[in-house]
Amino acid sequence: MIGLGVATKVHLLAGVTDMRRGFEGLHALARGLLEADPLSGHVFGFCNKGRNRLKLLYWDGSGLWICAKRLERGRFSWPEETRPPGTTSRCVVMSQAELMMLLNGIDLAATRRRKWHRVENAGK
Repeated sequence: MIGLGVATKVHLLAGVTDMRRGFEGLHALARGLLEADPLSGHVFGFCNKGRNRLKLLYWDGSGLWICAKRLERGRFSWPEETRPPGTTSRCVVMSQAELMMLLNGIDLAATRRRKWHRVENAGK
């Protein structure tokens, strides 16, 4: 069982990832393309071209977890590989709640976030 704290962020690699990658390959993608530390305790997500398979990479303090999901029908609403001008990162940062919605088939692009007090950089 993976227990995520409230400060745990979710970093998704927008676009396509080769799902044959294992621990070392996903670790390298998190460090290189997502420009983040895979041993930070945050969650890192990757999806295949058909958008019917995904993998999550997570460090629990003693080792790396890889959790995988394959859809029997349908597709995940995974972010496209679009980068703002002048950036090289393909990273999309979201909350745990948004990840749960994505995993349950909700298209986040078709939803909107209500305005309320939210502290994004807590603990920095």
